[in-house]
Amino acid sequence: MQTDGHSDPTASGAQGSALWMSTLAFTVCFAVWTIFSIIGVRIKNELGLNETEFGLLVGTPILTGSLSRIVLGIWTDRYGGRLVLTLTMLATSIATVLLVFAHTYTQMLLAALGVGLAGGSFAVGVAYVSRFFPSERQGTVLGIFGVGNVGAAVTKMLAPLVLVAWGWEAVALVWAAALALMAVTFWLTTYDDPVLIERKRTGTPPPPYLMELSALRDMQVCRFAAYYFFVFGAFVALALWLPRYLIGVYGLDIETAGLIGAAYSIPASIFRAYGGVLSDRVGARTVMYWSLGVSALATLFLSLPPTNYVMRGINGDIAFHFEIGVGVFVAAIFVLGFFMSLGKAAVYKHVATHYPANVGAVGGLVGMIGGLGGFVLPIAFGFLDDLTGLWSSCFMLLFVIVVGLMAWMDVAVRRTQQQGRKALASGSGEPLYAGE
Repeated sequence: MQTDGHSDPTASGAQGSALWMSTLAFTVCFAVWTIFSIIGVRIKNELGLNETEFGLLVGTPILTGSLSRIVLGIWTDRYGGRLVLTLTMLATSIATVLLVFAHTYTQMLLAALGVGLAGGSFAVGVAYVSRFFPSERQGTVLGIFGVGNVGAAVTKMLAPLVLVAWGWEAVALVWAAALALMAVTFWLTTYDDPVLIERKRTGTPPPPYLMELSALRDMQVCRFAAYYFFVFGAFVALALWLPRYLIGVYGLDIETAGLIGAAYSIPASIFRAYGGVLSDRVGARTVMYWSLGVSALATLFLSLPPTNYVMRGINGDIAFHFEIGVGVFVAAIFVLGFFMSLGKAAVYKHVATHYPANVGAVGGLVGMIGGLGGFVLPIAFGFLDDLTGLWSSCFMLLFVIVVGLMAWMDVAVRRTQQQGRKALASGSGEPLYAGE
């Protein structure tokens, strides 16, 4: 395969390699990005961390992955996703190896910052893949690319086995080697994107940085980013937090907790492709309404703590106990993950449709805010546990967030529809995009 970017980048072979190799690369990156969901439990015991310190540890890679997304997205618009993604994977692989040489909590946090670069791969992949496909297919293809979130499930299923057999250090080394191999494979099997090739052919310089950032002033971008704070940020936070939650609430061992955590991560990842298809067919707005609405119901149910009830009956007190069993919990978390996955695809359908010339910058900002949710929320979960003594306090917080987002979305959509009707009535407007 030619990899110098001179063959037709719109050919099916080039499109296929861009989509499928990017998806595979993002899967490996996501597996590395969430590595602390498993090894963090062992490190917590070794260093004697409290819940808040543990939340900061597992959230630190998410911080780097979030903040780097906007920069990596802009670089992808300027220099091409093939180069930027390859270098990102190599840099992350080196940082992951350095975990083995960290022996204090501070050193661990510094190494974790480097590991977090893996999370920036999402902004690179979105901008890279979107350039190979027309607008009417971008919901589907970006949904397929987003399936790479399943890397979190890969870590939950395989990392406990490696950890129990050889220790958490072995997990770090194996995951680093896999990422380095993926970087080389990606570079050798993909093409430069059509926009970059055309720019090289004509000698056209990339757009100025200020032009790249101009779309970020739009309040609509902030709203899309807020959606992503929940559907992606909360997904990452729960992917990191669930093993600890399951061990604390149900007394499970780390292998079982990892497998159950994967039962959440898998539907929250693979159904993202279906969310992309739905967004193309019925509109991203409809998909977002369903995603936020069902998520509100699921988090409300999961926020109910074990409770003993005593009611005064006619013939004396009537007492009963309420508690969510592990089987019901798994079912509820599966539903939550499924509808979060639909919402993740819908957000990026919005981005690709409204900002086709700035997918890297806008997608990077949206991804950054979403990723920050994955950093902030685990810390908040640990703080709420220490403050309230209730394990389910994490779901109470998520319920408050999703209800607020539903209200904001409804107000914004109604205002947009009203403005559109006024513009059409005056003869100065055009029909609104059906998905928004």
